[in-house]
Amino acid sequence: MTPFDALKIAREKTLDLVEVSPTAQPPVCRIMDYGKYLYQQEKREREAKKHQHQIVVKEVKFRINVDDHDYDTKKNHVLRFLGEGDKVKATIFFRGREMTRQSLGRGILDRLIQDLGDKAIVEFRPRQEGNTLHLILAPPKVQAPAKPPKSDAPRAEKSAAPRPPQAAPMQAAPAPSAAKAEKPESTPPAPPPPQQ
Repeated sequence: MTPFDALKIAREKTLDLVEVSPTAQPPVCRIMDYGKYLYQQEKREREAKKHQHQIVVKEVKFRINVDDHDYDTKKNHVLRFLGEGDKVKATIFFRGREMTRQSLGRGILDRLIQDLGDKAIVEFRPRQEGNTLHLILAPPKVQAPAKPPKSDAPRAEKSAAPRPPQAAPMQAAPAPSAAKAEKPESTPPAPPPPQQ
């Protein structure tokens, strides 16, 4: 079809002639409402953005003379931020003569790394920039749980077969006498059978 005929058909339908693949031989075109197409494409992009998680870097500031309780509180803030999926920047700001005691600051950040253990991933080890020492922590990557096998029934039968016989279930007890009703007897529960 010639381009002139395609434009004529598009105008009759009050639509647009849109070139889909200009490099093909012959070029491929489509008759559509181009404004509607752009709107739907923008709508899809907005919908995709809604499902994305923005990574936020939260900052927790320490001092070299931080007390234990304050340290614990700030460590709990770090754990909360990591639990929410945000990255954490732990900063120590040195003022004046504190610059001569940088080893204390490194010790606090190393203690934080040690205390968090596997609850955080260290993205950047403690590093000095001017009069601040900082470290960046990220939440640990969540491992997807292993998929269960397709059929659980055969596995249940296998695990049930080698078990040793258990004590017989209790039969319905006869009606208690008046003397026994006043004082219930307490017998220790039978220990579970050893597993092999």
